[in-house]
Amino acid sequence: MKRKYLTTLLWTSLGTTLFFFLFFNDEKTLRTFLITLLLSTMYSFVLGFGNGFINEFLNRKFPWSEATRTRAVLSIVSIIIGNFILVYFCNYMNYVVIQKTATAEEFFSSKYGVTNWFMINIALLISAFLHAKSFMEELKKTSRKEVVEQKLIAKSANAQFESLKNQLDPHFLFNSLNVLSSLIDENPRQAQKFTASMSKIYRYVLEQKDKEMVTVEDEIEFAKTYCELLKTRFEDSVYFSFDVPREDYQKYVVPLSLQLLLENCIKHNFATSSKPLTIRIFSDGNTLCIENNLQVREQIKESSGIGLANIVQRYSLLTERNVFIEKSEDHFKVKLPMLLVKPQVSSEEPEEEAAAYKRAQKRVREMKKFYSSLITYCIIIPFLFFVNLFTSKGEYWFWYPALVWGMVLAFRAFKIFGIGESWQEKKIREIMNQQKNRSNGKI
Repeated sequence: MKRKYLTTLLWTSLGTTLFFFLFFNDEKTLRTFLITLLLSTMYSFVLGFGNGFINEFLNRKFPWSEATRTRAVLSIVSIIIGNFILVYFCNYMNYVVIQKTATAEEFFSSKYGVTNWFMINIALLISAFLHAKSFMEELKKTSRKEVVEQKLIAKSANAQFESLKNQLDPHFLFNSLNVLSSLIDENPRQAQKFTASMSKIYRYVLEQKDKEMVTVEDEIEFAKTYCELLKTRFEDSVYFSFDVPREDYQKYVVPLSLQLLLENCIKHNFATSSKPLTIRIFSDGNTLCIENNLQVREQIKESSGIGLANIVQRYSLLTERNVFIEKSEDHFKVKLPMLLVKPQVSSEEPEEEAAAYKRAQKRVREMKKFYSSLITYCIIIPFLFFVNLFTSKGEYWFWYPALVWGMVLAFRAFKIFGIGESWQEKKIREIMNQQKNRSNGKI
């Protein structure tokens, strides 16, 4: 047990002792004060340690954050059984052992039934409050942890995405300079044209590199310009064909993905007039395909694999759909997902999350009101009981406010923790997840 918990039990014992000694004790002597202190301490520590042990045991075995429903059921069952045993033990020690106002037979008869039943209900209310407090603390801790984790994930995703995008400049420049250097030796005139075209293409690279997604139309137009640049070097050794319908032009792909894949085709395959390299760019359902006939050239230096790996990693940060690579004996094909909507890699809170946060705030306010009412009930009802006990002998009118107020509290608890708002939220979340999964299947 924590030191703070022990201090709370000590102050509870002292406060209960003073309350009963000053207001419900006719004989104000040191002996009666000590007996009252002994009884208050016994009730406080037995009930406090008993419920604390139950709560800590359940926290270890069934944390609220991992098994909420199971924990709720076990908490209800355990506090009912546990407090029943603890209250009977305390009352037995009080009336039979310490004060000796009853025999064991009398204590277990109907004579003390009302007293035992009332004490059990008070203990259950206090225990329920303690378990609810534990639930709120665990909820705050879990929520705080999830917020920190989500922020770290968002920052990591952004950093990773920026790192991947920053690979494009040196990668494109390195490959373009390699082409240019070989072209200078083969055909200096074409090298000049290549340099002019390269400046236009590089402008597009600089414009698009900071974007997460671009339209298929923009990427196709850029790919056609880049293919013209490649044709200036390879002439009739390379053939390009584009077969992408207009209805696919407004979908989205990762920027510079076609350019990187075209580079790979040229880099890993030989192309001659007698054996030209044929590269097809076409759409197949919701994928953009780049296919070439396989004419693998011998590599003196092993490829770094930056281009294709870059595309795969950037897609993994934007969608659950995968980049597919198909290789046969005579063909090599890469399938890029075309997305219907433009995803965002940012730390901004989506509208759905903002709405969910507002619902969570409303729910927390309702829970706070409920716990305030529960605490008030735990204070007022025992007070009414003692007023009834000492003012109206034989007539127990305090049951009426206790029952009505208790039913109201039970209804509010059922609404908050049962099938009220929480059921609606779960259903809304379930429908939203279904729609999200359905949309993920489309994009």
